[in-house]
Amino acid sequence: MAADNKSIINEDSSTKKVIFKLAWPVIAEQSLATITHIVDMMMVGRLGASAVAAIGLTMQPVFFSTALASALGVGTTALVSRFIGSDQNKKAASVLQQSVLMSIIFSVIFGAIFYLFAPNLLAFMGGEAEVIKLGTGYLRVMTPGFIFMVLAFIVTSALRGAGETKTPLKVNILVNILNVLGNYLLIFGNFGFPRLGVNGAALATTLSRSIGGIILLTLTFTDYSVLKMKLKGFFKFDIDLTKRVLKVGIPTAMEESVRRLAQLLFVRVIASLGTTSFAAHQISLNAESISYMPGFGIAVAATTIVGQNLGAKNPRGAEKGTFEAWKIGSLIMGFMALIFLIFPEQLIGLYTTDQEIISKAALNLRIIALAQIPMGTQFIFAGALRGAGDTKAVFYSTALSTWIFRLFLGYILVHPLGLGLVGAWSAMVVDWLVRGGYVIYRFKKGNWKLIDV
Repeated sequence: MAADNKSIINEDSSTKKVIFKLAWPVIAEQSLATITHIVDMMMVGRLGASAVAAIGLTMQPVFFSTALASALGVGTTALVSRFIGSDQNKKAASVLQQSVLMSIIFSVIFGAIFYLFAPNLLAFMGGEAEVIKLGTGYLRVMTPGFIFMVLAFIVTSALRGAGETKTPLKVNILVNILNVLGNYLLIFGNFGFPRLGVNGAALATTLSRSIGGIILLTLTFTDYSVLKMKLKGFFKFDIDLTKRVLKVGIPTAMEESVRRLAQLLFVRVIASLGTTSFAAHQISLNAESISYMPGFGIAVAATTIVGQNLGAKNPRGAEKGTFEAWKIGSLIMGFMALIFLIFPEQLIGLYTTDQEIISKAALNLRIIALAQIPMGTQFIFAGALRGAGDTKAVFYSTALSTWIFRLFLGYILVHPLGLGLVGAWSAMVVDWLVRGGYVIYRFKKGNWKLIDV
């Protein structure tokens, strides 16, 4: 199942081949997930602007809570890739086991918070009465699926660190098929199923994510996985190993917390423009997400390349692989920018027939086209730095940029200057330019080669 347990780049190997071998399953997985999410939004979009806004607002606190999950994921990937690179498979499996235990504790706590305080969270987000009503039901039904989503995220992070990106792809194909099918049956009440509307979308998500999480966890106890865990002693904590995971991951948790809080407040700024504008914003984000797929997939390849090469004492291979990944990523993201510039109305028209929403959302996509290459740069070099354990640098750049340029600049452009959504999305472009510029500068300095995880 796993990739070569030694350095995955050496003098005789093709860097491009390694990048594509690692990246294509992730890109395919993300593509499938994104397409599924797009189909979800198309279905929900038929229920009206309030339904779209309800799901959009509901997901903000969920995204914010994934900060700790991201910390565990990044720490897991970094340590697993180092151990695999130095041919210590049992140690890599122990990392996964510790991260799974921590993820269960975390997700149960946050799941309880979501269920108990759903209406309060949505009211804080600035939702209107109808949006709060719809969003409360959605969040409560989706809560059990959140637990399995976090579990699947951790297992996937470990497998990617081991160079195994195909297994998450296979599982997620099933998850996304089940999600789309569940939406079709439960949102609209087809084939005799109850018509549940927004709650139907939440139930379909919960059921599909639960199945996916259970499958991925089960596989890690079998010979199918190089990261084979053992049931005996599974619930025993290894404090030293846990500390090592958190040492790398905590800066990422801080990064995600600060970034998500800034985005949460940013969403409040946009929600103040009204339900139609917020629906346009949400649909624009959904359509834009197709550009994340190649950037994220190649970033995963960069993370694994750097981690395994450093584990094998080959920093030159880590550097070479990252710059090659950046070249490939920039070409792909540049192509995505052209799509957003030329065909935004066609993309938005897949979600809604509301001409006001189409007009606003299409302009958003044309603006964000300017950020595609900087966005890809940030994804890839931040991924490489995380693979090396240099997570503090990514945290500092993200914290400063999202608060200063996305939130504060965005607020000024939206309200005092009265630019509305145009101002908000312009601020997003500036944010990506700053973050992308910093991480490439940091990587070129080379301090990441000396970090001990």
